Order: sequence, then structure tokens, then C-alpha cells
Amino acid sequence: MEKSFLAFIEQSIKKNWDLDALTDYKGATLQYKDLARKIEKLHILLEESGVRPGDKVAICGRNSSHWGVAFLATLTYGAIAVPILHEFKADTIHNIVNHSDARLLFVGDMAWESLNEAEMPLLEGIILMTDFTLLVCRSKQLEYAREHLNEMFGRKFPRNFRREHVSYRRDTPEELAIINYTSGTTSFSKGVMLPYRSLWSNTQFAFEVLPLQAGNRVVSMLPMAHMYGLAFEFLYEICCGCHVYFLTRMPSPKIIAQAFTDVKPHIVIAVPLIIEKIIKKGVLPKMETLKMKMLMKLPIINDKINEAVREQMVKGFGGQFYEIIVGGAAFNSEIETFLKGLDFPYTVGYGMTECGPIISYEDWKSFRPGSCGKAAPRMEIRIDSPDPQYTVGEILVRGDNVMLGYYKNPESTAQAIDKDGWLHTGDLGVMDAEGNLFIKGRSKNMLLGPSGQNIYPEEIEEQLNNLPYVAECIVIQQKDNKLAALVYPDFEAAYAQGMNEADIEKQMEENRLMLNAALPSYSQIAAVKIYPEEFEKTPKKSIKRFLYQDVK
Repeated sequence: MEKSFLAFIEQSIKKNWDLDALTDYKGATLQYKDLARKIEKLHILLEESGVRPGDKVAICGRNSSHWGVAFLATLTYGAIAVPILHEFKADTIHNIVNHSDARLLFVGDMAWESLNEAEMPLLEGIILMTDFTLLVCRSKQLEYAREHLNEMFGRKFPRNFRREHVSYRRDTPEELAIINYTSGTTSFSKGVMLPYRSLWSNTQFAFEVLPLQAGNRVVSMLPMAHMYGLAFEFLYEICCGCHVYFLTRMPSPKIIAQAFTDVKPHIVIAVPLIIEKIIKKGVLPKMETLKMKMLMKLPIINDKINEAVREQMVKGFGGQFYEIIVGGAAFNSEIETFLKGLDFPYTVGYGMTECGPIISYEDWKSFRPGSCGKAAPRMEIRIDSPDPQYTVGEILVRGDNVMLGYYKNPESTAQAIDKDGWLHTGDLGVMDAEGNLFIKGRSKNMLLGPSGQNIYPEEIEEQLNNLPYVAECIVIQQKDNKLAALVYPDFEAAYAQGMNEADIEKQMEENRLMLNAALPSYSQIAAVKIYPEEFEKTPKKSIKRFLYQDVK
């Protein structure tokens, strides 16, 4: 069988020509034929403006139909896509655009407001995603191509653009498709280079284990600039002939609930926080009343109540989904026990950007609670431990999904992938005799934002450590999921300036406000807690983070 990811796209567009493809929720809909036409126009624009296969094209904006168009046009043309999270601060976006050597930037209207083209001198053009108009043009070729685009399209297809005109190049397995930045500050820039074999293998995995069909509906609520949302709320669905609805606004629980009711999705892809919020706010309070607790103790009534609660919850997610796939972070064990007790159709997967993203998964019917499933097809998992079933060790993975390495960063690549091709995830776990993976800790320290955004505490700490009277600090996620900074102040310097405890507290609050002004909304610090003594450290002088994770 041909292992071409772009062949999946081409075949689906031709086969599902008259079906709905992409809808901006509460907005316009593109059918597969509209998608194909827009892709073709962008191919002409790229070619006539001098962009060559292998050049980089950056895409930054909220999820939308045109985000999808720009992304698919980039890949099918032969350029390399650089998706950038629109919630990043302007200087981070500038840095990624520059570091990736992007020649063009497709940008959303809201992201564009804060950007400065002078900070991105290598770009030849910036194109607004809403209508593909030119915002910035530094190339005569690009300017001419945009002005005459409809005319060129008409000349190329004088008798209408038809499905037989859709013919995309064939990718090769090791060819670079995407550079996806796991973070954006200069000292932490890591552009994950994902080849086409990773895209193909992740999509093929979804074909093998998920039951979607042409015409099925899905709500896209995770950021498409992240591989989890991109792979399983968009790319697989397009290859299937599904209809994707984009939540173009911030996905609050209220907006998500309304979208589920309206769209009735056939599968739900989510991060734990979304599921936890919906259950904690809408379901658990009703279960905690005295009357309900008494009724739950009566065997037959207990079953009936569970059945009613399950039915209500299934309805809350639209009522037509096969399962909810939870990924991206650890799932709350209390919520998981509750769901399992209801026989609710959920499962938990595990992945990382470096695997584009899937590493492990199991169907909800055979999923083992507390685990993250088993190794995905074409992937191997090994626990680096003398007794992988009982002694925690680092999770190592190998297979078709694994990245080529980090862009312009051979040192980090060598640290991540060993000579035998094993990717060292930095996560810790054990694996039972059946191959179920249980994650016991994330030694990479990554935290998860409210909508699935990656938060790297080291980046926040680096900025906080540079503010007045901060000697050392660590950033933790509290039980309410908000971030807190634990700070050991430079008491000596503060006292030398005549400050007292109250002054130091005031200064730390000022630091918090100053820091938040430079951070995206999802990684804002809610509180600063002052520590009276230095943090405990390892022999390498790094703070023993695990000692401070449960601070009240």
C-alpha cells in the first residue's frame, strides 16, 4: 500500500467533493470542492511569488476554516508548514518566524494586532487568513501574483475547476512536513521536525482504531498549532471526509457545551481540564446532595441513578459520540473512578509533539483505568528500568511516529534520540504484563493550560528570576489548576535597602503583575508564595521540584 499522507488528502477531496468539510462555528461552511479550489489558488500564489518546495511557511491564528486551507495548501504544494500558537506573545512569534526561516506568514486578524513586521525581516509577505489579502509585501512577484490571482486561476482552469484537476504530489517518508515549536523563547526554542511518515502513521493509526466515516461531525476545540488537535481534530477527519466545526472563539465550558448540543459530534478529543470542568460543575454537585447519597446506597436504585447520570452526561456531549479521548496531561483519579463507575465511554491516550503526537492508546471498551493504553501501531515502548512492571523508569519510544530531530539544534536532538533510535521522553512510568502504560511523573515538568496549551515552568521562572529581589523560584500548578510562583527572596539585598517583610511582599506582588504582562493569558501567575529559606537542591544544583508540588 502507498504510504503517502498527501494521497489520503487527495483521495478524500475527490471522493467527498460535494460534502461539507469545514465550518467556522456559527459562520460559513466550505465543502470539499471549495477547499480544493482555495488550495489550488494558494498553490498558484505560492508558485508565482517564487516560493519553492522545501521553503518554510508559518501559520499563526485562531482555529478557522482558512487556517486549515493555508495549512493543507502549504503541504500539498511542497512547502514546510510552521504552525505557531496564536496565544504566544508577539516577541515569541517573531522569534519562531525568524528561527524557522519562514518566507511567508499566514496570520489571523487578532494575532496580527500585536505583531511588528519590522521584527521579522526575512519574511517576503504577510497574508491575512480571513480573506488572504496582503498585509505586508516585500516582493514584487508576490504583489503581482495576489493582484492577478483570479485571472491566473481562470486561465489555468478555463472550463471550471473540477475534481479530476485535483492532483497532489507524493510525499516521501523521511521528507520534512512540519516544524512545530514546543516553546517559543530564544533560550528554549525547540522546533520539532516531523516527517511525512509521522503524519501518515498517526493518520493511519486513527483509521485503524477510530470509527469515523464520511459525513460524520467533529468539534475542533484544541489549538491546531499543537499536534494533538491538528492530528486528531483536523487531519484525520479531512482524510475521512468528515465535517469539522471550528470554535473560533476561546473555548469556554459554556461555548463548548453549546457546540456539543448543536453539532452532536461523533467523537470528542479533549484535555482533562475540559472534561473535569464539565463534570465538576454540572454533574458532581447533584450527586453530592444528602438525598442522592442515601439513594445511591440502595442497590437497584443506585443502578437506575447511574444509568440516568450516564445518559445525561452522554447527552451533554451531544449524544452521538463513540468515545471521548482524553490526552495531554494526567487525568484526575477521582473523576476517572466516577466515569468508570458509570461505564462512560472514555479513554486516555499518551503522546508528545515529538511523535506527532501518538505514543499509546486503547479503545474505551478494553481500556485499563489509570493507564494511558498500549503502544500505538508502528510504535514500541520500553521502560528504562531493571523491573519495568514495578520499578519506575524513563519512558523510551521508537517507531514511525518519531521526529527527525530539533531544527538547527543537533545537541538537543542527540540528547533526545539515542544511537538505537529510542526517543527519551523525559516522562517516567511503568508497564504491566499486558503492555498497559502507567505514567508516574513528568520529569520534563511540562504543565497543561486550560485549553491544552503547553506551559513550560522553566521559561516563566527564567523571567521571574530576573525581577527585583528574587533569589530563586519555581512555578507549580495548584489543585485548582492555577499557577503559583514559590519565591525565595533575596532578603539580604532587600534588608540592605531598608525594606521590611511587608515591603518584600508588596515587591513580589509588583513582580507578579510585571511578569503577567509579558505572559500569555493561559500561563499567568495567580499567586506568589514567599519561601523563608532556599529550596532543596540536587547535586547538580537544580531544585527538587517534586518536594514542592503539593504546596497549599
